[in-house]
Amino acid sequence: MDFSGTWKVHSQENLEDFLKAMGAPEMILKMRQSEERPVMVIEQKGDDFTFIMKSAACSQTQSFTLGKETEITIPGGRKFKCTVREEGGKLISVTEKFTCVREIQGEEMIETITCGSVTFISKSKRV
Repeated sequence: MDFSGTWKVHSQENLEDFLKAMGAPEMILKMRQSEERPVMVIEQKGDDFTFIMKSAACSQTQSFTLGKETEITIPGGRKFKCTVREEGGKLISVTEKFTCVREIQGEEMIETITCGSVTFISKSKRV
């Protein structure tokens, strides 16, 4: 799967409950509820990826190589260790707090993140 490109979020399901389950600060919760949907720029070169999430409030960059442990920082500043793997065309990351699966279905990139019993789904289209 080629994840490279600029992706604009057009649909988010269960964001508020997910952010609460993640223990996000109230400021992050309010900011994400009121802001325009974020844009994600993905650069993929073989097994190396760079994700840049841009929103009105901030820009955040994550880089990783498939199969190698990396540290990611989520909005609010919390850091997690994870190893991203590719399985059946999906990018799967697992931390001690959440699991994230990214996949391309047709013209959409779908991101499903589960924290405990709460699942957040974000859908994006290339722009």
